[in-house]
Amino acid sequence: MKMQLAEIAQAVAAENDYSRWQDLEINSVAFDSRQLTTGALFVPLIAANDGHDYIGNAQQNGAIAAFWQLGHPGKPTDFPILEVRDPLQALQQLAKYYLNKLDPRVIAITGSDGKTTTKDMTAAILAPHTNLVRTQGNFNNEIGVPVTILNMSTNTETLVIEMGMDRPGQLDFLSRLVAPDIAIITMIGEAHIEFFGTRDKIADAKMEITHGLKEDGILIYDGDEPLLRDRAATLAQRTKTFGQQPTNDLYPTLVTADSKQLDFTVNQYPDTDFHLPLLGTYNVNNAMAAITVGGLFQIQPQQMQTALANFKLTKNRTQWLTGAQGEQILSDVYNANPTAMMAVLRAFVAVPVKGQHIAVLGDMLELGEQAPALHAGVAQALDPTTIDQVYLLGPQIQALADELAKNSAFNGRVHYYPLNQKARLTADLLATLTADDAVLLKASNGIHLDEVMRALQNRD
Repeated sequence: MKMQLAEIAQAVAAENDYSRWQDLEINSVAFDSRQLTTGALFVPLIAANDGHDYIGNAQQNGAIAAFWQLGHPGKPTDFPILEVRDPLQALQQLAKYYLNKLDPRVIAITGSDGKTTTKDMTAAILAPHTNLVRTQGNFNNEIGVPVTILNMSTNTETLVIEMGMDRPGQLDFLSRLVAPDIAIITMIGEAHIEFFGTRDKIADAKMEITHGLKEDGILIYDGDEPLLRDRAATLAQRTKTFGQQPTNDLYPTLVTADSKQLDFTVNQYPDTDFHLPLLGTYNVNNAMAAITVGGLFQIQPQQMQTALANFKLTKNRTQWLTGAQGEQILSDVYNANPTAMMAVLRAFVAVPVKGQHIAVLGDMLELGEQAPALHAGVAQALDPTTIDQVYLLGPQIQALADELAKNSAFNGRVHYYPLNQKARLTADLLATLTADDAVLLKASNGIHLDEVMRALQNRD
């Protein structure tokens, strides 16, 4: 990003006199005063903390200008300030302005599961052929999406942007902000069902990603999902589908998997063997979404093959690690919903080990009144002949412990802990682990199983 302060002021309709600083050049935007670089514009957001209180830190860490909420006390008098009615709205306005100015091709991705993996795969396929920026980490909401846009370099040609959702209207806003050329919906699951009530309403909310889709844009979606098929049929824009069934535009013709990788072929490129360096046959769908985008960009199948074989997955998404004892750890601690948890469990037990398969599972959040039944339902993916030990953490997943207790084959092998006993769970797990074991860690991010993961890696 490179913009003079005067241009920024005009884009956000700043309400103060900024003339003495109008030629100041801004090269980045940030809302966290600890993560600024020299030349940055600081955006003081008001949430649990008031960002205005950190203006001094922002200056020390490289900010050379800042937004300031109109009428907020403590406004600096010797520092470049643009007064706006709402710093967050100004951030979003500026992002929209900058996006229109650069006019890259925009690929927007959402879904109950798989959106980060699909984003990583899509970026890997496109990056060798275009100047590309993609969402970093979990910057996928009303704050993160504008920050991603504003940190694009001026020569950006393609933006691959991930969009999260936890309430109706959120994707509508984000889609209208970025106006995608291509929109992708990976799947409809039970994530955030607390706020929606039914998968039907989740599908409605996911389809909001098409509200800003350009008239000549394309929706790519899981064609095996009836809830998406019915809604996509009403769109004026073009659609393309991927999925397991041959009724889709893109479907697998052969899938083989071993402990940590997948190989597959698809109908459109029968002579190309695609390879993924990760487990879980469900990832074939994510790859097919990315391959569909590659086809729209007219990228050769052999080039897509190379990209997928070497792509790097965002941290803590089905990531294999090695524990201090030598045990294998499958870390998937960033997010969880019932569909994803059962899928990764089935993939995990297919990995051969000399020792035990140990599942460490925590609460899946935002499931609402259906939480007990949905947690208990995970039992169908836990087979006592393939899972040796189960460690459960959190109040909601007690429903799964109760369900497993009905199976006498699990006697003595299910260990339940309230959320405040995470340290005890960790100690008990460490006491039983050997170098021959494999451990799966899966829960919603709010349960912080990453603390257990770090304990396994740092064992004395």
